[in-house]
Amino acid sequence: MNKKFSNPLKNLSVQFDKMVNGRLWLKVLIALALGVLAGILLGPDLGLVSSSAVKNITSWLALPGQVFLAVIQMIVVPLVVASIVLGLASNNNPDAMKKNGFIAIIFILVSTALAAVIGITLALNIQPGNFVDASSLIESSTEQVTNVVAQGFPSIADLPSKVSGLIPKNPLASMASGEMLQVILFSAVLGAALLSIPAIQSKPLFDLLSALQEVSLRIVSWAMLLAPLAVFGLITRLVANLGVEVLGGIAIYVLTVLAGLLIVACFYFIVAKITTRQRFSLFFVNVRELLLLAFSTSSSAAVMPITLQVVEDKLNVKPEISRFLVPLGATINMTGTAMYQGVATVFLAQVFNVDLSLSSYLFIVTMAVAASIGSPATPGAGIIILSMVLEGVGIPAAGIAIILGVDRILDMCRTSINVLGDVVACTTVQYFSHEDEIAIKPTAQLDQKV
Repeated sequence: MNKKFSNPLKNLSVQFDKMVNGRLWLKVLIALALGVLAGILLGPDLGLVSSSAVKNITSWLALPGQVFLAVIQMIVVPLVVASIVLGLASNNNPDAMKKNGFIAIIFILVSTALAAVIGITLALNIQPGNFVDASSLIESSTEQVTNVVAQGFPSIADLPSKVSGLIPKNPLASMASGEMLQVILFSAVLGAALLSIPAIQSKPLFDLLSALQEVSLRIVSWAMLLAPLAVFGLITRLVANLGVEVLGGIAIYVLTVLAGLLIVACFYFIVAKITTRQRFSLFFVNVRELLLLAFSTSSSAAVMPITLQVVEDKLNVKPEISRFLVPLGATINMTGTAMYQGVATVFLAQVFNVDLSLSSYLFIVTMAVAASIGSPATPGAGIIILSMVLEGVGIPAAGIAIILGVDRILDMCRTSINVLGDVVACTTVQYFSHEDEIAIKPTAQLDQKV
């Protein structure tokens, strides 16, 4: 059965290898640079094109990006369902499954809380809010914040209903609305139930899900072909509509976030060196293309098939670990986003002269961890999470408008860290649960990749 389940991923790995060998990631970076240049030419700083014409041009340029994101959102639910059920099916040891899940949850919670603390510490020391004139930025960006809906943190009395609400009463409705945590729970229950009935009865559904996974992976591979055009159009629209001056006005804030993401990345690389027993250079080569594609798409779900390929083929993680943890990590392992919440909240508190107490900082860390669980693995999720945090510490909702302009760029960066966290979570779980079975890639592989 295990061999049957691994066929879809192995069959499509050749196609993804062709993308990488064709330097898809390089095309994406070129498209990113060209998008910035085109945005500057069309933007308000040079005044070469009227604002109405810029709006029309950038709307059409952004069409490939909108199509790309729509395709990813269309296919992510069936891909997650199939991957989790088949991942559970490939693990016939319930005790090992419980141990793997426990290790994964502990690692994700600790790393997410640590990332939020890193963000808060950096913002308190650098104080990026002191370099910003809030009034001008709010006036230029207030209209962009209308679609952001703040949600409060549930009270203690509401927590039982929130917990019971995680169980989907209508799985199809949860799939239609993109409630990923509910979808994961349903998939886990379905996989466990299928394992508890005779194999002759479960085999037809397993075969169906195996075909569904292969179809989903194929559709994602088609969508990835649009990545360069998608990045070019989306970045062009961002820079053209906002302007370089506004982007430069909060440069210190952007650099603070990037510094925090770099620290989190270093933490992950250190853990990976221990858990994979690979040299840093070899591990970096193995995940380089994955991180660049995650950067370009701003979606953990979009690169989920490639993440599976990397952790299984290049890092030798067992399918029963990767098939469950990668979809789960794409939903609840938001380390980069948690770090971003810490920086952004303290930054906006400095801008609006809001004094944060120790309890406020504890709330930020707790909220960053709690709100990251169940957030969609799609672009823009971080800004919704941030709205919850801001409301909890008394910062005006209008503050989101200040950072909304550069959120797209930072979203791309923190998505790469989120995906790196998914990879390292898999290697960490395998290290602690199957330490003696971890294989070491030969040194010759590095020479082939380079």
